[in-house]
Amino acid sequence: MFLKVYTTNLGFQSNPVPTFSPIFNPRTLPYKTPKFFESSSSHRNVFVYRSNVVDKQQLVSFNEPENQLIEALIGIQGRGRSASPQQLSDVTRAVQVLEGLEGVPDPTNSTLIEGRWQLMFTTRPGTASPIQRTFVGVDFFSVFQEVYLRTNDPRVSNIVRFSDAIGELKVEAAASIKDGKRILFQFDRAAFSFKFLPFKVPYPVPFRLLGDEAKGWLDTTYLSPSGDLRISRGNKGTTFVLQKKTEPRQILLSTISTGKGVREAIDEFISSNQNLTGGETELQEGEWQMIWSSQVETDSWLENAGNGLMGIQIIKKNGQIKFLVDILLGIKFSMTGRFVKSGNSNSTYEITMDDAAIIGGQFGYPVEMESKFNLELLYSDDKIRITRGYNNIVFVHLRTDRLKKK
Repeated sequence: MFLKVYTTNLGFQSNPVPTFSPIFNPRTLPYKTPKFFESSSSHRNVFVYRSNVVDKQQLVSFNEPENQLIEALIGIQGRGRSASPQQLSDVTRAVQVLEGLEGVPDPTNSTLIEGRWQLMFTTRPGTASPIQRTFVGVDFFSVFQEVYLRTNDPRVSNIVRFSDAIGELKVEAAASIKDGKRILFQFDRAAFSFKFLPFKVPYPVPFRLLGDEAKGWLDTTYLSPSGDLRISRGNKGTTFVLQKKTEPRQILLSTISTGKGVREAIDEFISSNQNLTGGETELQEGEWQMIWSSQVETDSWLENAGNGLMGIQIIKKNGQIKFLVDILLGIKFSMTGRFVKSGNSNSTYEITMDDAAIIGGQFGYPVEMESKFNLELLYSDDKIRITRGYNNIVFVHLRTDRLKKK
């Protein structure tokens, strides 16, 4: 029942918003590269290397089928807005598995459904209202649903939190329980709560005049025994995945999407994984998209591209590595090289990049340049990788291909 105030769908649909660029899309145009967060020598010894294996103890609140859904959600942008067909397929399959299992029986009668839930994913039928298109698909905002059914005034509310400094929009609906799975609702009030104002600003929608358009229902098709994961479907067929407790990688990616406090979040994330099993590790084969770096602003995008500060890294088992950057209108920068394990550390690689070209279609223009640097693995699993590379810059990459290390 997410902010669907003009139709009977209780769902957050998340159509693209033209005024916002995708969060997980490094700028790769041929001009001055963007300034992210400056590197500082004070951070050089903060990170501690951990292994490729994700410790399942950090996911204690989720069982294995639930973990499969969470794995499928990692890296999906805009709560499903920009998900690839393969990502949508993975989520759909994981949702169907959970809906076929026995979660909490009669979830609407359970106290576990009560509380604040964060929206992690929603499907996107073409009936999205303007408010949904504006807020739900924007990574800068956090979106929640509050469910309180055991009060004198049962309610289900949708909340868009713009930031801790700005405030939030809350749209409320009177609620009632129809059966063990279904909640009936009717929107009746909404308001903005801004931190800089001592009063609420009403959201200008005439709910009473909307009649049946302000009504709908929401089925809970799966509620985890831990009370931390919920799958719901709205009366327009929209599917929602909501969580009370988020997995550490989800927290890190959410912080990266806001662009604030990322270095601190990385420190905390790596520190929380200090109990992972150690041992020999390898750069995992596949395509890895850079979503954040601590690079300083420079004047040469070509130098940044050649040093792996933007775009995609392609890792192959034969010791080959490629940097690939989309420049403009089908023009790409490509640079290939080699990596070998450093003799001084089992988590550091020596990188040599020496074959660069500007590519357009079937034609290529060689670029004479060479780059050598060390790449240190700080954290790696099948979905996310944190490294320290050229000039001690820290990077976060997301895996973009389907290849899994066996």
